[in-house]
Amino acid sequence: MSRSSRAAIAAIALFHSPQAFAQSAAGSIELPVINVDAARTEGSLTVPGITEQRRQLNQTAGSVGFVDAESYKNTYATTIRDALNETPGVFVQNRYSQEVRLSIRGSGIARAFHTRGVEILQDGVPTNLADGSGDFYQIDPLALRAVEVFRGGNALPFGASTLGGAINFVTPSAYTATAPNSFRIDGGSFGTVRAHGEMSRVVGPWDFAVSGTFTHSDGWRQHEQQNLGHLNANIGYRFSDRVETRFYFGAYYTDVRLPGSLTYGQAINNPRMANAGALSGNQARNTYVQRLANVTTIRLDVGQIDITSWAVHKHLNHPIFQVLDQDGWTYGISPRFTGSFDLGGFRNDLVVGARIFAGNNAVQQFLNVGGTRGAMTVNGRQVSSNYETWFENRFFVLPQFALTFGAKAFSSERRYEATTNLNTAMPLRYNDSVTYGGVNPRVGLLWEPVRDVQVFTNVTRSADVPDFTDLTQQTSTPGAFVPLKAQNAWTFEIGTRGRYDRFSWDVTAYRSDVRNQMLQFNTGSNIPASTFNAPHTLLQGIEFGASVDLVRNLTGNDDKLTLRQIWNYSDFRFANDPVYGNNRIPGVPQHVLRTSLTYSHPAGFTVTPTLDIVPEGAFVDYRNTFKVAGYALLGLQATAKLANGASLFLDLRNLTDKRYVSDFGPVVQYNAASTATFYPGTGRSIYGGVRYQF
Repeated sequence: MSRSSRAAIAAIALFHSPQAFAQSAAGSIELPVINVDAARTEGSLTVPGITEQRRQLNQTAGSVGFVDAESYKNTYATTIRDALNETPGVFVQNRYSQEVRLSIRGSGIARAFHTRGVEILQDGVPTNLADGSGDFYQIDPLALRAVEVFRGGNALPFGASTLGGAINFVTPSAYTATAPNSFRIDGGSFGTVRAHGEMSRVVGPWDFAVSGTFTHSDGWRQHEQQNLGHLNANIGYRFSDRVETRFYFGAYYTDVRLPGSLTYGQAINNPRMANAGALSGNQARNTYVQRLANVTTIRLDVGQIDITSWAVHKHLNHPIFQVLDQDGWTYGISPRFTGSFDLGGFRNDLVVGARIFAGNNAVQQFLNVGGTRGAMTVNGRQVSSNYETWFENRFFVLPQFALTFGAKAFSSERRYEATTNLNTAMPLRYNDSVTYGGVNPRVGLLWEPVRDVQVFTNVTRSADVPDFTDLTQQTSTPGAFVPLKAQNAWTFEIGTRGRYDRFSWDVTAYRSDVRNQMLQFNTGSNIPASTFNAPHTLLQGIEFGASVDLVRNLTGNDDKLTLRQIWNYSDFRFANDPVYGNNRIPGVPQHVLRTSLTYSHPAGFTVTPTLDIVPEGAFVDYRNTFKVAGYALLGLQATAKLANGASLFLDLRNLTDKRYVSDFGPVVQYNAASTATFYPGTGRSIYGGVRYQF
């Protein structure tokens, strides 16, 4: 182990689980609730209970979302799409295996792989690399207790100020687990088998929780086999009712064959085929990740201090156009203070935080010879460092009306040293660095006119910094970064959330004025079609979620019929661009809808037909010459509780076996014969499983 690796581990020293301030709050869209012993769900200092998490989240003067993981546990939830598909404002589309497109308010709209513009966290700890890039393979939906979604500029409690915001995936402690023991086994189409188990205990001042999941699937498409392993654990110790510490441990592996993308004709007419290059190169993604983190909370008379620290080791072996081999550490520490006090007779809530977040990654590339390493072509090192500090203040002009204001200051450095073209007689030396910085202010209002109804508005500045994939493109200046600017935006939003009688809702309208948006398009002969700054773009839309109990006591036994509706409207355009005028930015459809109708009986029986509709597909190219076709997908889920804590589920998807394009990588100009950028959606499938809690 290197000296830097040992130092990274030694740096582990405490952290936080984001906790906001107290006040009676409105709930978001109601989700099914599992009845468990309240003593096991009330939470603790480092991990609040589910009710408290939701209440804290709804103190945000902006658009947020909350998912109780029990709402999807009785389905075949295997990707973050399954966890977030009923959350307004979140666009998630499957490509293959755990690979998805995630976009919130146009973040990462042109990214053809992994993620950009949304900070992904688990238990408050970033899973992104220190340069901002990241994937979703570490997230196990079955290992979660809740998901917190901070859309746009509302992620300041974590220090995040990207265009899309942040998503925090929260695992359970022994205090928040729904049962001391839980086991399940699932199976279904395409040779799918999955096993999951979890156990938790409270022993005096100690508590622990551990879960593990193994998944195998042959895949719907050719060359789409996958084996996934997830292990999550945490151990907590309560020194007193004012001091608690918790250590998190994680180990994750991914062994996935890649089917590649197809032409549009292939995706519609022969969707199960693999890309020829993916087959000849035996393309795959193999990752091994180990995670160690600590959260320590100290409660004070006027608030509390949370300190989070972490170190994450990741090794990537990735045969694609070349074999990518990366091995590195990401590490950081983040102290935070939250407090509530009287200011001139008025209530005032304050949060102040900081974060030092860095990474050191050894990168090598080799010629791909049938999926094995040929001659080395690149040998280098990527070093990232981020220094951030922020505050947010909420001043209550009236008991039901608060003015919020805050800001984040940051400095982010990217440094790269490498030798390229090692397989030629003229290798090139690469040595460059760049530093981005700025201040992102925020101001907003939160009003609760009546209990359980909130109205909010805010204006926030965001900033997205290029990652190493963006900066290390080939240019006419060997050895230098591409001269990319940081992406900046001012976002205005207004919305409401709440519940009244049998109705609940979560609705937000937003508009982002973006400068230097990072997109994939060709600006000149010296720069290939990869990531570059678009001078001016406008991103606006509506995030709508609502539910209503259409009928209660349908049979006189406290059963009910609940209708839920999600509608995401996205209007993303260039603004007087010198090349593309006011064209739409490709990647995300204008309208995405999901409708579900759930019959639930208190005895534990539910049945839910679902309908996912994209009325009109998105543009594929920046010249707006071609759109993919729209589609409608019909699904059905059913669950039944048995005696002694057992339950069964059935999950049927794409019942009509609709052929459609799930996702694609945007291009400059569409060509039917040569544009192989489309990922076909999965055909008809059926999954089932049994779950036993005791």
